[in-house]
Amino acid sequence: MPQRKLSRNLLLVVLVVAIAAAAALWIGRPKPLRVVVAGVERGTVAATVANTRAGTVDACNRARLAPPLGGQIARLPVREGDVVRKGDTLLELWNEDLRAQLELQERDRVAAQARVKEVCVTAEVAAAEARRATRLREQKLIAEELAERAVGEAEARAAACAAAGENARVAAARVEVARASLDRTILRAPFDGIVAEINGELGEFVTPSPVGIPTPPTVDIVDTTCLYISAPIDEVDAPAVRAGQKALISLDAFPGRKFPGVVRRVAPYVLDTEKQARTVEVEAEIENPQASNLLPGYSADVEVILDIREDVLRIPTPALIDGARVLVLDERAGVLRQREVVTGVSSWEYTEVLEGLEAGDLVVLSVDREGVGDGVRAERE
Repeated sequence: MPQRKLSRNLLLVVLVVAIAAAAALWIGRPKPLRVVVAGVERGTVAATVANTRAGTVDACNRARLAPPLGGQIARLPVREGDVVRKGDTLLELWNEDLRAQLELQERDRVAAQARVKEVCVTAEVAAAEARRATRLREQKLIAEELAERAVGEAEARAAACAAAGENARVAAARVEVARASLDRTILRAPFDGIVAEINGELGEFVTPSPVGIPTPPTVDIVDTTCLYISAPIDEVDAPAVRAGQKALISLDAFPGRKFPGVVRRVAPYVLDTEKQARTVEVEAEIENPQASNLLPGYSADVEVILDIREDVLRIPTPALIDGARVLVLDERAGVLRQREVVTGVSSWEYTEVLEGLEAGDLVVLSVDREGVGDGVRAERE
């Protein structure tokens, strides 16, 4: 009886120790790794190429203007931010002397035109007299000498009329020269736009820029109805880019948004300014920039769309490992399973999946996280 009781107590101790060991193992077991996942879904995938360095939004039409002559600002009818139309006056230098010269030349032109009328009317009278004298000579009613004198007088008057006409044209040309000199003191808007900058005040003196020395413009005018981004694309991707292709443009000033655009130019030469890389400059025009209040000067990136696939199985591109594998979270088992996949078109955002996954599978995005791998216990964050 005592021996049986001792065996029972020993069995109880062993059971308690086993339970304690199991509890310790359970408590000390490694916790599941928390991973970021995304569901496999159907959607649109666009094959794109992107710039290698951020570009800048610029206006299709932008004029940094300065008067070709030096002088004092007499009129400054616009301010920064004003909307102007083509031909509007932006700035006018003091030009009273040139205006007086223009008025003088215009009066000379009027006088020359009056002289033409006077001389040419006299020429017409002389021509009529010459015709009459010629008929009378044919009828032997006047001497031949008188007829010849009348014809000579008519020819002289006709020459005087032609000379007066030429003088009138010279006077008109002088008016145009004077008007051109006056116009050189006036800055006019070359297109519809917005005044972006003015460097000068009423009464100040401005001087033209010396040749080869850039100086700030007196007036900077920008057309914001047409904006584009110019950015470099790697030489490997450049052969697939053509003018007219659709593009998506991202701006740091508008995070999370993409603006539609179209490639308007691909440079016909290669640049080697990117250290050891070779790039080709690409320009993409932004569609309807006014609708989003876009402005020149923003930094931007461009994705040129090479191909689009609609309603295909897709995964986020960061989930790919070496371009052919993914990790799938098996939530029932609580472990990660590696799968081989066959992919189609791809961009930095999404990749088309042809084989290896089904809609609803959970692929791991945090593949670079320490400890992530095939067979690892895991749970979604």
